[in-house]
Amino acid sequence: MIRVNVVYSFITDANQAKVLAVRNIDPAGDRWSLPGGAVEDHESLEQAAIREAKEETGLDIQVHGIVAIQERVFVEKQEHVLFFTFKGEIVGGVEELVRADEIAEIAWLDIAQAEQLMPYYEDGLRGFIAGDGVMYHNQGRN
Repeated sequence: MIRVNVVYSFITDANQAKVLAVRNIDPAGDRWSLPGGAVEDHESLEQAAIREAKEETGLDIQVHGIVAIQERVFVEKQEHVLFFTFKGEIVGGVEELVRADEIAEIAWLDIAQAEQLMPYYEDGLRGFIAGDGVMYHNQGRN
């Protein structure tokens, strides 16, 4: 079984009423998620979250702490996946559909709608707004 690290970014609008989401193209059917994806071998979690947000939305972000950590074993794929969700903030870029082969749509969803479309977070997304999350610090390499 291999370990796979996946990162997502929870990004809200200025009023914290809407969350940025992407509709992924998936052979099993379209599914909504926060912007994110797999961490590459040479990347930190933070670098991967920033890269994935840019690749999927065209936006430049900063991340501020981790708001959720989840894990799941996919027996058929022989993968043990750790999911890290960061709180993100837009600092630049232009919202655009960059990867039309992977992403069908980018949308700002009301929090309630986002919770229905993305039931991956047991306690929902609303708790991410009030909390600062868990401190994340990349201590580099030795």
